[in-house]
Amino acid sequence: MGEVTGPSEVTRVQGPVRPARAGEPARLAVLVSGRGSNLQAILDACAGGELKGLARVEAVVSDNPEAPALARAKAAGVPRVEVLDRRSFPNRAAYDRALDALLAEIDPDLICLAGYMRLVAPATVARWRGRMLNIHPALLPAFPGLHAQRQAVEYGVRVSGCTVHLVDEGMDTGPILLQEAVPVYPDDTEESLSERILPVEHRLYPAAIRFVLTQPWRLVGRRITLCEEGVEGARGTGDTVRGAGEAFDGCK
Repeated sequence: MGEVTGPSEVTRVQGPVRPARAGEPARLAVLVSGRGSNLQAILDACAGGELKGLARVEAVVSDNPEAPALARAKAAGVPRVEVLDRRSFPNRAAYDRALDALLAEIDPDLICLAGYMRLVAPATVARWRGRMLNIHPALLPAFPGLHAQRQAVEYGVRVSGCTVHLVDEGMDTGPILLQEAVPVYPDDTEESLSERILPVEHRLYPAAIRFVLTQPWRLVGRRITLCEEGVEGARGTGDTVRGAGEAFDGCK
């Protein structure tokens, strides 16, 4: 299980996440391993969608030199496109140190995992706690890890969906920001369910990024609470979106 953040850390894990450079868009670093469709959704949102003027992708980092996401990043003119080929490191610890150093050098305001297929080292999670997000194609805590859509179909659930959460030391165990439900039909396969969840992911991830950058939120235990003045727009884009904003304590 991932770390359960206690009340003693409330003043440290809170938002909105402010850009280091006042008056400029927040600088995002996106970690990828594969095709990069969620990266593309973030790029599009920064270019002309709900993140325009609010955020920009400063860097894309991949552990896979053959990831199609790298071509997407270059086509979009991302300033830094970096490859840390996992096969070129003698062990996982060496890779983790290299990634930690690279992220420290880039110094983004927010890190987004978008199809990044490695657990982030605890030291790196600690450095960026509250400023690192991940998206997962299931309604966590159900079906964490690989092949979440296959797990949902095989288990026989009637509803699945996707989740954006803060990253902690576990696998898909961090506090939940936003979720949206997607029905599972009797004749669904892993592929057909994946196809229906994916456009929801593309909508939900930019909404979650906007939330952490604009809304006054606070992490108390595993619950993200929202100051009352930040209610507007906090539940995302769909009627079924839940998570951040479900509990209001005035952030006192």
